[in-house]
Parts: sequence; C-alpha cells; structure tokens
Amino acid sequence: MIRSLLVLAFVAALIGAAAWWGLGRARDAGLIGPVVVPTEYRQLIRDASRRCPQVPLEVFAAQIAQESGWDHRAVSRAGAQGIAQFMPEVWKQYGIDANDDGKRSVWDPQDAIPAAAELNCVNRRLVRGVSGDRLQNTLAAYNAGYGAVRTYDGIPPFPETEEYVRRILESARTIVL
Repeated sequence: MIRSLLVLAFVAALIGAAAWWGLGRARDAGLIGPVVVPTEYRQLIRDASRRCPQVPLEVFAAQIAQESGWDHRAVSRAGAQGIAQFMPEVWKQYGIDANDDGKRSVWDPQDAIPAAAELNCVNRRLVRGVSGDRLQNTLAAYNAGYGAVRTYDGIPPFPETEEYVRRILESARTIVL
C-alpha cells in the first residue's frame, strides 16, 4: 500500500514537473500569457502603427515581438537584421530615416519599426486580390515575401510562415501596451 502511494506520488511529481517545464517553454515561445511591449518601445509602436492603420496596433506589436523579441541587435541565421528583422536587400529598398537623424539604420528601432509598418502597407497592396484573409497574407508577405504569397495564392505552405502568421495573430490577443 505504501509502495503504491509512493509510486503514485512519484508519477504525479513527474507529471507536474513535465507540465511546469512545458508551460515554461510555451510561455518562452510566446504561446501563452501576455506579450508585453517594453516601455521604451510603446510610444514608438503606437506612432509607427499609424503608418499602416490596416494592420491593427496589437498585430503590429505582436509582429515586432515575433521578429526579434524586442532585441534591436538581433541577427537571424538567414541574415535578417535588427528589431524588425529586415534582410539587407529589403532594407536597401524599404528602409527609412524615420527619426530624421540623417541615417537609415536597420539597427535603430526609431528607423526600423516605422519602416516595418510602411512595409506592411506595401505588402498589403501587393497581395490585394490574393485568396484568403488579407491581413494574414500581409503578414505572410513580410515573412516569406509577397511573391511567394502571390505564387501560392495565399499563405505559402512553408511551416515557418504558417507558424509565423498563427503566432502573431494569437499573440496579438494578449498584447500589453
């Protein structure tokens, strides 16, 4: 009887530990709980989101959080740079000097965040007429390029892009500005 209770207690402890570990990993991955915009970026996100009002403020904030986790020094394995994760060739085309300091810097959130908002509107125009939800297609275009969205007539069947769109829309419901 005591042995059975000890085994049951041990199994319950293992299940609890596994659940706690999984919950922590899900929270770290941004799958549950609120997504908090760091104080230093809150006004910048609000201001920049006005550049493309068709992408709701919460969605835009969740997108930037998804891109870099708010790290303005982030560099992806693919070579995307900065808080908004621009590829160098995309930055050359769409980067802006939003803070009027005379430089267009992918590393400066005051340039990169407004540029990301403007790129959302460019992508939104470029995916007009594509099947599916236009907001989802806009986000997919930011991740995979508008050409892929047009080629596949909607969100491309790339696991990374499908997950990107899903996580942003899910996180947008929990954004804390």
